[in-house]
Amino acid sequence: MSEDTKNKTVSKGVSRRSLLKGVAAGGALAATGPFLFNIAQAAETSIKIGFPVPLTGPYGSEAKEQAACAQMAVDEFNAAGGLNGRMAKLLVRDDKLKSGEAATRTLELIEKDGADFIAGSLSASVQLAVNSVAKERGKIYVSISQSDAINEAKHFSKYTFHEAMNPHMTAGAVGRYVFPKKGKRVAFLIADYAYGHEMARGFKAAGEAFGIEVVAEVQHPLATKDFSTFLPRIQAARPDVLCLCNFGYDQMNSLKQSTNFGMKEQMQMVAPALLYNQRRAGGAEAYDGVIGGTNFYWGLEDTIASAKTFTDSYRKANNGKPPSDYGAYGYSGVGGLLKAVTAAGTTETDAVITAMENLKYDMYKGEQYYRKCDHQSVQSVYIIESKSEAKMANEYDVFDLVGVDKANEGVLRSCSDLGFG
Repeated sequence: MSEDTKNKTVSKGVSRRSLLKGVAAGGALAATGPFLFNIAQAAETSIKIGFPVPLTGPYGSEAKEQAACAQMAVDEFNAAGGLNGRMAKLLVRDDKLKSGEAATRTLELIEKDGADFIAGSLSASVQLAVNSVAKERGKIYVSISQSDAINEAKHFSKYTFHEAMNPHMTAGAVGRYVFPKKGKRVAFLIADYAYGHEMARGFKAAGEAFGIEVVAEVQHPLATKDFSTFLPRIQAARPDVLCLCNFGYDQMNSLKQSTNFGMKEQMQMVAPALLYNQRRAGGAEAYDGVIGGTNFYWGLEDTIASAKTFTDSYRKANNGKPPSDYGAYGYSGVGGLLKAVTAAGTTETDAVITAMENLKYDMYKGEQYYRKCDHQSVQSVYIIESKSEAKMANEYDVFDLVGVDKANEGVLRSCSDLGFG
């Protein structure tokens, strides 16, 4: 037997553990050479998904949920064999809710870490910074935070995909439910950045059909803790409906203080993106009777098969706790991307873009698809109402599902309105 044949025989017959022990001991070098090359090659060819989100700051709880659920999608993809044996890897980075930080982290993910794709972000303005870097570097970016601007022609590129609902569709769905039932005199409390103003614009657009009258518009800075100077101006306007166009701790703090001001007895409180995590943190009293919209609530498991599958998987890994709405964005944004990679049979960018444009996917809430002109994910918006403590069956049973705006391109801003020819 030749020396070459002996080496091949040894390499074929030895176990992975034995090879690694041999390397550690400095022996069997000829036999382990090809194996070590394959290990290095596998690491180099992993499918890397960069995931910048604000782990620190006022949206930290939502961002951590997004990262956890995105990892679920990666784990499921890998458990199914990946892409012909190529495994996916999620690279989470803290963008600190700052546009400059997000741009820097995204650039590092692409140029230093070799990310094949980018997903994430949890701010209307921050995601524009991430999108700018990704499109300049020719990388697909799947945004999982609400924004109207990212769909507009001036920000859009073929690499841009928007998994999250946008303010126009969210506020529009809630407005169409609330205004005919609760009254036409409407006030707005607006967080003074892109998200807040886009939500207010969405409410106003929906309200035109019902003849609403805007009786007050009060703006507040992001991360406001004391709303006592803002709320009396709204009370003085005597609205039927108050639209809270804010998010995270801003939403929770403004609702707590509105409750203390007795405003719930005077008007219907509406939060277009009514958040599960903040509702649980803020308590039943502050949120009691508040109406809002959501992409997902775990109660959908009773009627939608994919919602039950997602919720069961999350519960299994989290001691029975159900997943949140913004966590679901992380799961679907990354999971949908990996479905497209599988359909394309490659990570080559243009092939994956084509696959995403033709994708019909149901990760957690019913079928979704990306509209061709702006790559907005067309999906259902669910209307929810916060329960009083007396009506809660357990600590997680915080909302009633009271309505749905089913997936429909007709409720989106038109492609021409967005600047597409």
